Amino acid sequence: MNQSVLRLHASWEKVKERMKENDINLTDEDLEYEPGKEEELLQRLEKVMDKPRHLVIAYIESISSNEDMAG
Repeated sequence: MNQSVLRLHASWEKVKERMKENDINLTDEDLEYEPGKEEELLQRLEKVMDKPRHLVIAYIESISSNEDMAG
């Protein structure tokens, strides 16, 4: 199993809200996250966003660091 760690510079709640603003198709259920369960979150977002893992991680981290790779 591919273990991924997200490097967040903001709280997950802030990141989650910005992601929902940028992509109206994302739901609270899609963005449900518990520390230590990054793998489940990333698998879910890969499917919902139809993007490979590295792009999902880059997107989340860009929002977290306020670089915002929306789109």
